[in-house]
Amino acid sequence: EVQLVESGGGLVQPGGSLRLSCVASGFSFSVYDMTWVRQAPGKGPEWVSAIDSSGTHTYYADSVKGRFTISRDNAKNTLYLQMNSLKPEDTAVYKCATNTGGSFYALPGSRDFWGQGTQVTVSS
Repeated sequence: EVQLVESGGGLVQPGGSLRLSCVASGFSFSVYDMTWVRQAPGKGPEWVSAIDSSGTHTYYADSVKGRFTISRDNAKNTLYLQMNSLKPEDTAVYKCATNTGGSFYALPGSRDFWGQGTQVTVSS
């Protein structure tokens, strides 16, 4: 069974940090490009960041560039998102997904594997 399980979300004050993890199982994680997507209440999904299968190349939305860092450990089948200098507008459910659509900047599609998400709330 294919699974992507996110963790690490929570409530944090503005300016704080969180590290999200996404553990993969049931497929060959190391050959897939991966993406983080977030969805705020009442809004559509937003592409946040992507990484190639080897972890060599990373990509970020302008809204998070310089504050978030995507990484992966293929030996542990795990994807990470280090989030620093968090802002209230970063509040959302964060999901990891495979990226098979051919563009690192595109939202994953229905044929990709998706996790259920982890809630991140930035509030004082």
